[in-house]
Amino acid sequence: MAKRRHITIRDIARESGASLTTVSLVLNNRAGRISEATRRRVRETVSRLGYRPNRLAQGLQSRRAGILAILVPELQHAFADAYIGELISAVHDCASKRGSKILLEVAHPEFIQRGEHRELFDRRFVDGILCIGVTNNDGYLADFEDGVGPMVVLNNYIPGLSLNSVRCDYQLAGRLAGEHLIKLGHRRIGLIHGAPEVQTSADLRKGFEAAVSAAGLDMPAYRVADGKFLEEGGADAAFAILKRDSSVTAFLCGNDKMAIGVMNALHHAGRRVPQDFSVVGCDDLKQATFCIPPLTTIRTPLYDLGTRACEALLELVEGKVDRVNEIRPVELVVRESTDKPRAE
Repeated sequence: MAKRRHITIRDIARESGASLTTVSLVLNNRAGRISEATRRRVRETVSRLGYRPNRLAQGLQSRRAGILAILVPELQHAFADAYIGELISAVHDCASKRGSKILLEVAHPEFIQRGEHRELFDRRFVDGILCIGVTNNDGYLADFEDGVGPMVVLNNYIPGLSLNSVRCDYQLAGRLAGEHLIKLGHRRIGLIHGAPEVQTSADLRKGFEAAVSAAGLDMPAYRVADGKFLEEGGADAAFAILKRDSSVTAFLCGNDKMAIGVMNALHHAGRRVPQDFSVVGCDDLKQATFCIPPLTTIRTPLYDLGTRACEALLELVEGKVDRVNEIRPVELVVRESTDKPRAE
């Protein structure tokens, strides 16, 4: 006899035409904001498919742990990173004001293989999870599509997965930076992006290339390099681009750390910013104003973003919303690291 397939909340969502979060709220009797017609359709689908709920996950909804988990990637000195630190600080401050504690976890391979990311909910350790630094390779996040518990991806998203997210508009960031450099007169611009498996990094490149295309310029592959989101990576990427095309007059970097690395390396090579090369970053970390010269960058308000992501997660936990997909605006901050291109 063939083994009967286990019916999941994802099956209920697909068959009923409702979102995973909506189904979860109905199953846990927290559907106050959901129409009666939708509730009836979900319940009928549950009955028809013979779904049996996970009682451990369901029990989470009736008892709050008062703890929010933050998952960060397995990076060297991850908690000391300025970008991650700013987001964690914002989440901590917001959670504290709302009476919740913070649990920090590193999503290393063993942690995922043991299923500890799911156990945070199954054992009722936490009320919700915020994921920072995710990439398109983090397939384990698909586990959260089943509605096992409230989860928000902070400042990224993964195409093909229906996950809650709060992030900045990186396509706009790339376009604003490109338009700024083009307006100054730059025609051969090097792009130093972060890891290509990070979707927001791909978005920034897409926005930049749109600005270049709109200006009737080309963006050949030899003017693009991966700076790995690090200062030394930015420096190496800049010289790799210059080795392939010495006519480049400006660099757009996918974060401020890479831009700072570029400026430092150019300085030690006897090149001047912005007289010889203009440099634009992205993030507007506090260090950007203390560079010599101060760094032109795209402000992605990280602290405000972290605060909003925490608020959104708590709204999911409390059943005030059943879905979060927010894209926050960014702005160009012009300082002294950009100017007209050097005379040919």
